Order: sequence, then C-alpha cells, then structure tokens
Amino acid sequence: MRFSYADAMIDPALYMPLARAVEDAGYDSFVVPDSIAYPRESDTQYPYTEDGGREFLEDKPMLEPFTLVAALGAVTERLRFTTFVLKLPVRLPVMVAKEATSAAVLTRGRLALGVGLSPWPEDYVVTDQAWRHRGRRMDEMIEIVRGLGTGDWFEYHGEFYDIPAVKMCPVPDDPVPILVGGHAAGALRRAARLGDGWMHAGGDPGELDACLETLSVLRADYGRDKDPFEIHVIHADGFSVDGCRRLEDRGVTDVIVGFRNPYTGEPDTQTLQDKIDLANAFAEHVVWKVKG
Repeated sequence: MRFSYADAMIDPALYMPLARAVEDAGYDSFVVPDSIAYPRESDTQYPYTEDGGREFLEDKPMLEPFTLVAALGAVTERLRFTTFVLKLPVRLPVMVAKEATSAAVLTRGRLALGVGLSPWPEDYVVTDQAWRHRGRRMDEMIEIVRGLGTGDWFEYHGEFYDIPAVKMCPVPDDPVPILVGGHAAGALRRAARLGDGWMHAGGDPGELDACLETLSVLRADYGRDKDPFEIHVIHADGFSVDGCRRLEDRGVTDVIVGFRNPYTGEPDTQTLQDKIDLANAFAEHVVWKVKG
C-alpha cells in the first residue's frame, strides 16, 4: 500500500517545504490538482459537492500542474507527483505530451499522469476546445500522449487528431503511467481499456465496491486483467490501519489522504507547521504501521 498526500488551494509558498516534509514523513506521492480559470458567470453544477456549488474555487490559488511538479521535484528526492486530475480534453495532446515528458525527465521519472474530463463547459470555451465529443477526443489523446512519450517516431490518424510522424526528446526512461479518473460508466471503460490505473474521487464510500467490480469485469473483457494496474482511492477506510488493510484486500494500491476540506468558501487557516504536524501524526499512526 502506498500513501498520497493531498492538499489544494493553499498558499503557493507552502508547497515546497510541505513536499519536503511529506517525503521525510514517509508518504509515497504528492497529489497535484488542476483548475485553469474561474468564470464570472456559470450555472454549471460541480459533481463533488453536496449542493453542486463551485464558489469555493473563487480567488483560491491554483498553480499550473506541470510547473508545480517541476518545482517540487527540484526539492525532493523520492516523492512521486500525481495529477488529480489533469483536465485533458481542454488541452492539446501534443503539448500535454511535451509537458508530461519534460516534467517526468526533470523529476527523474516521478510523475504519474492522472487525467479526466472537466465537468465545466466554461473550461472548454476559454481554451477554445469543443465540448462535444470530449470523451472520444480524450481516448485519442491518451493514445497520442503515450505514443509520443516513447521517444520514437510516432504518427496518429484518428477521428479528431491527425499528427504526422514526429518524435520528442528528451523522454523519461520509463513510460509515464496514465491514470484515468472518474466514476461514470465511460470513465471506467476508459480506465479499463486505456489506462495504467484508475483514480477514485471520493463521494459515497459505498460506491467504491461497485466501481472496483466493474473495472475488474471490464479489464477481463479487454484482455488486460493480467496487466499491472494502479487503483488510487479517497475513502474513509484510508484513515485507519485496519481500513487500509481492507482496501488493500480489495485491490487498492494507493490511498489518498488530506487533513482539511478545501471544498469550502473559507480561507485555509492552517499554518505550514499545522500541516506538517497533521501529516506526521498520520504517518506515525497509520502509514508506518501499514507498511510494517
């Protein structure tokens, strides 16, 4: 079992000392969020808050993920960085491939690319990307990012993207794992068919078992049930030793934990020392006991 530390919308000055402290405490990964811009007007509902509101994001600091990964990689040695999740279809696939391979090289292979669909049409408007067919575009993008990440000549001729033979340099020694986020049927199919893993975004804890069973069936259907596959979850069981062992028995490879609720309109009042103390306490009482 591996442990990922999650905190979002914090003072950017805290990220580097916090990453160093989390690494020292024994965590395996640092979760990096993604949000591009906040619209003045929107009636779109957010799927991960009880009332569907998204006001908690206004005026909250959100750094560009690959920039943050490179900065944190420069001050750590072992810690992995996992985007959770990069809104893939609001970007261009060749640029994502370049950004991801560059970040992976600079961190010496310590990047995992969690990807998903943005639930907000406004993200597509401001980046001049189509809302329609976003899922099918994302399927093609995953193939393009993975293909360009080999460093070999790669070309792609799909429904939405047509790329002549090109190669990128440098690329990391090992492929960047692509983890698909989302609970919808399409996301689970995408993870089973194209992903190196799946990311669970919390919500109703009881839904996890149904998602895991669906993934298992789909991976077998696609002939991928013997391939390595990461499963990252946010779940109440992740906050106790016995709970982590139950998750591990269900095939979970990575537990994501955080020690404040960022989905509120209130400012973050935790000091750097508060955050470090909470991370250390959890590591002492859970992380090291689970790892033995």
